[in-house]
Amino acid sequence: MTVRAAVVGLGMGRNHARAYHASPRADLVAICDLNEALLAEYKTQYPQAVAYANYEEMFAQANLDAVSIALPNFLHAPVAIAALEAGINVLSEKPMALNAAVAQTMLDASRTAGKKLMIHFNYRYSPQSQFLKRYVDEGHLGQLYYARTRWLRSRGIPKLGGWFGIRRLSGGGPLIDLGVHRIDLAMWLMGYPKAVSVSASAFNLLGARLAQEQGAAFDCEDLVSALVRLDNGATLNLEVSWAGGTDKREDMMTGIYGTQGAVIQRNVGQDYDFECLALDSAAGQLLRVEPQTLPRTVPSAVDDFIACVADDREPTASAENGLEMMRIIDAIYRSAELQREVRLDE
Repeated sequence: MTVRAAVVGLGMGRNHARAYHASPRADLVAICDLNEALLAEYKTQYPQAVAYANYEEMFAQANLDAVSIALPNFLHAPVAIAALEAGINVLSEKPMALNAAVAQTMLDASRTAGKKLMIHFNYRYSPQSQFLKRYVDEGHLGQLYYARTRWLRSRGIPKLGGWFGIRRLSGGGPLIDLGVHRIDLAMWLMGYPKAVSVSASAFNLLGARLAQEQGAAFDCEDLVSALVRLDNGATLNLEVSWAGGTDKREDMMTGIYGTQGAVIQRNVGQDYDFECLALDSAAGQLLRVEPQTLPRTVPSAVDDFIACVADDREPTASAENGLEMMRIIDAIYRSAELQREVRLDE
């Protein structure tokens, strides 16, 4: 089966379009964006794709098997649900939705339609992440009891004054923007246990000052710290920031700890390239995993989505994972607001 695919949102969706176009199992047959100049630019790159300014029109006319939703956060749910109701499988950019209640409506729509709904948790799809997942699943760490993860920026508020910093459009700040990647990676490596409770703090000090200095709208947090208790007895420690959290441009790390060892993935220098470390339990030292032990290439998230549609299998980066993510994020914001521990069953 050759998957007839489309992309809605050609800013963040540029990588989706490129992946569909390059795949031997998919055809990029349609593109959609309200920005006429951007639509024209993409039309020159992908002349075979029909250009649309209206996603509902595209869903009705393009005879699609699959679509990527790469729009601002507040549009993920309505556009994804429209696609599912039109009988189209959906790959939604993260976060799944603005909150867990809205995410549930997306999951319900996919089940009613009998169509696949995958969330673009792309940090799973790297050689380092795939190696670590296999290493953990093979039992090398023993009983997992602790995880810590962070994504800190010194000055990294995206497009200050745009929708990213307006909570009713974005759902929040660095927690829902960066934390979603870090939490998902840690939870996926651990087998996605359920969260039981959260204790968190959130701050909007540097971001508010920067926004005021530039006359920009901004009502989100700029830093979050949280401790998440999981139903397998483990805990997850999270730190995310857009401003003031590090002396680096980017500082990313995820570590999983067990009774027999540990694994850590972290970015190299200030770049997005990652290295892996594994704890030698006998020596008690963290040892760098040599590159030749890593998979040379792995499918991208879009490649995996194409295969799920073509082979009729369920995505591992599932809507159920996306919903659990939103439950955790909701609880973190609630805990920070109330300044106390919050149980997810409240």
